[in-house]
Amino acid sequence: MLSFIRSDLNNLKAYTPHPGGSSEIPLDRLDTNECPYDLPDNLKQNLAEIYQQLIETNRYPDGSHFQLKEAIAQYVNEATPSANISASNISVGNGSDELIRSLLIASCVGGECSILTATPTFSMYSILAQTLGVYVINVGRKESDFEIDIAAAQDAINQTKNPSVRVVFVVHPNSPTANALTSQELAWLRSLPDDILVVIDEAYFEFSKISVVEELNQHPNWVILRTFSKAFRLASLRVGYAIAHPEVIINLEKVRLPYNLPSFSQAAAELVLTHSQDVLSFIPEILKERTKLFSAFAEIPALKVWESAANFFYARLTDEGLKLIGKSSQDEGLNSLMQQLKSQGTLIRHTGGGLRITVGTPEENQRTVERIKGIFK
Repeated sequence: MLSFIRSDLNNLKAYTPHPGGSSEIPLDRLDTNECPYDLPDNLKQNLAEIYQQLIETNRYPDGSHFQLKEAIAQYVNEATPSANISASNISVGNGSDELIRSLLIASCVGGECSILTATPTFSMYSILAQTLGVYVINVGRKESDFEIDIAAAQDAINQTKNPSVRVVFVVHPNSPTANALTSQELAWLRSLPDDILVVIDEAYFEFSKISVVEELNQHPNWVILRTFSKAFRLASLRVGYAIAHPEVIINLEKVRLPYNLPSFSQAAAELVLTHSQDVLSFIPEILKERTKLFSAFAEIPALKVWESAANFFYARLTDEGLKLIGKSSQDEGLNSLMQQLKSQGTLIRHTGGGLRITVGTPEENQRTVERIKGIFK
């Protein structure tokens, strides 16, 4: 280890993106919860024209993101009329990952504090915290429905042996387990004191249609995260946004990098918001396919699959599944199933002690079901 590198990085691993598949076979990429459809051709053409005619590549992008913030606020208010959001409530990041990092810098770096997560959940909360030297406390979830172990979470907040909890991260619906926050979980979040930052990640809002954005005025310590990477089909352009009290936003703006979002990404986000009805038109199909997939998975005795409020499913192997695949542990069995599906052209994600399977096109979903059935026949 080079002497000028922090010694604690020895214990960390770099985030590993989804694995590539064989170039010799077409791939059904059901491992990253993306939209299975690219932008419509007319919108891609519009973006090409914007790039050619309006974007000067020798100039820095708009560092204020003002037009994009205005468009986001309008979209949030149209989706939730009681939200009453303005541009002053919005911060824009290079994906939600940058916003998570900025929140950690603004709240924890330079002080003795920790973050709290309930696993399994989105791994980047812990990864980013650890890269910044922030202590991470993980509590569990109930096995039946993956509700947060609220008693354990509250005990972690009350404890004194570790750095005090400054930030609580939750996903609504959770990834990878796809369950929305329950009324009990929401009541617990509402009960947390104002000196704890509560980050509610609504990356899958367009699929779940559930949000707590209308409660922000009552909770200045809450931040809602959303993204253009899923339903808005812009995963390659990395645009995320935070919705929060203006004072929180002011401090996020202080710690983010200048010119953090390229002009092309800003233009694309504004374009899809202008054409949101067309861009989001595939969602009814995804929800219909989600219902069909759940029914199909339920007929496979080797799999235990939980219901989903998002655009993906969480699955584990039953005892029968472990026996059929010839493995003694969940991790070995799930890894074997993932690799066998990959060899046939279906990519899924082994994470959080289970498999996360994105809802794809009807054809992709049909192939996935047939391939899983073939493995366990």
